[in-house]
Amino acid sequence: MNRPDPMSLDRFVHADAARMGGELVFRGTRVPVKALFDYLRAGKSANEFLSDFDGVSTDAVQAVLAFAEADIIQRVPAA
Repeated sequence: MNRPDPMSLDRFVHADAARMGGELVFRGTRVPVKALFDYLRAGKSANEFLSDFDGVSTDAVQAVLAFAEADIIQRVPAA
């Protein structure tokens, strides 16, 4: 799998040292990207996350998950 273009991910996430202590957030919100992974780790769905954070778009969640998936697959050596 090819890793998604980081520039396309940049359309959906943002970090600024002057906001939220430089934490990576979904662009146009104060919702940390980490919150998505916290939801998933807790057994909640991406749809539940989207429902609770209506300022975050489905496209943004899909882009973050695709980037994370590609990064994991790229890092794990083939058996």
